[in-house]
Amino acid sequence: MVPALHDGDLLLVLHHARVKPGDIVLARFRTMPDRLVLKRAARFEEGGWWLTSDNDAAGGDSATHGVADVLARVMLRIRPRPGLVR
Repeated sequence: MVPALHDGDLLLVLHHARVKPGDIVLARFRTMPDRLVLKRAARFEEGGWWLTSDNDAAGGDSATHGVADVLARVMLRIRPRPGLVR
């Protein structure tokens, strides 16, 4: 999800939250039920969400895996940075 999310970011998610296109969500693709993913919700279709990746080079979105079931919406990102807090 670079550039929106980076390795080490802490996320606060809200389960069963209302999702709208453009939200970052925690989800499971139906083709990979054992894997949790963070993707951007694009649109609701076929009883699930079409998810996209912010990084085209990363792939692994609904174009590859189909619709997903959204478990939670990302509400807050905390980006830890070494050094003083100002």
